[in-house]
This record gives sequence, structure tokens and C-alpha cells, in this order.
Amino acid sequence: MKELLYLKDEQIKDFIQLLFYAYRETFSDPKKLLNENSFGPAHLRALNLIERNPGTSLGELMFLLKVTKQSLNRVLRDLIESKMIKQIKDEEDTRKKNLFLDKDGQVFFNKIYESQKKRIFDALKNSEPDSVVKFKEVLNKIINGKN
Repeated sequence: MKELLYLKDEQIKDFIQLLFYAYRETFSDPKKLLNENSFGPAHLRALNLIERNPGTSLGELMFLLKVTKQSLNRVLRDLIESKMIKQIKDEEDTRKKNLFLDKDGQVFFNKIYESQKKRIFDALKNSEPDSVVKFKEVLNKIINGKN
């Protein structure tokens, strides 16, 4: 543990490389399913966030994905045309449209999730409980930029 107090550039580069490989492998599992529907990583990110945040608005989704409205519109158009998601006008503010997975979208998302679940589940199951908690803490700090 003491060696972690003195992280060198090479060790940090190793962590960055491991994060890249973990991302690549986790998101390569559903690649065939995505390709069959002419979807890419942007579609998967949108589906994931809509599934995890049902009823999210277009503006909220743009904020979560950190993308422009123009780049998100193409992805949403594909998902709507494929009946993966639906837009429902907000009851309080009819200018606002809330996004939800449609029935086909939920089925598709579940297939994607199952293709990724085994890799993540096996890695977590075969790790010490303390490692899992600390790993999640580190990931959250990377995401949120907190020290």
C-alpha cells in the first residue's frame, strides 16, 4: 500500500492503459448486437443513460453525455426510428420531452446488459470485497474529478 503513495508517471500510464483495455473489452462484448442494428458506441451510451434515468429530458441527456444537441439528435433520431426509445411530452412543461426506453429498447438493452454483465460480475466476484469498494471509490473520483 505504501507504494501507492509514490505513484510514478509509469504507474499512472499503466492505470490509464488498464482503464482503456477494461473499457475496450467491456464494450466489445455487445459490439455484434450494436452492429446488427447499425448502432455504435454513442447509441449505447444514450440507451444506457436513458435506461438508468427514465424520463430524462434532452437537455439532461446532453449534460450527462457532455455532447452537443446536434450530435445527440442524430443518435436519438436513429433510436426513435428503430423504436428503441420514445419521447413523451412533460405534463408540467409541454415544451420539454422526456425520454424513455420503448418495449423493444428495453429488450435490446437487456441483451446488451447480459453481454456485458458476465465480464463485470466475474471480475467483481473474484475480487476481495474491500477491493470492490475501493475500486468503485477510485472510479467515482476519476469521474467526478475529486481528490
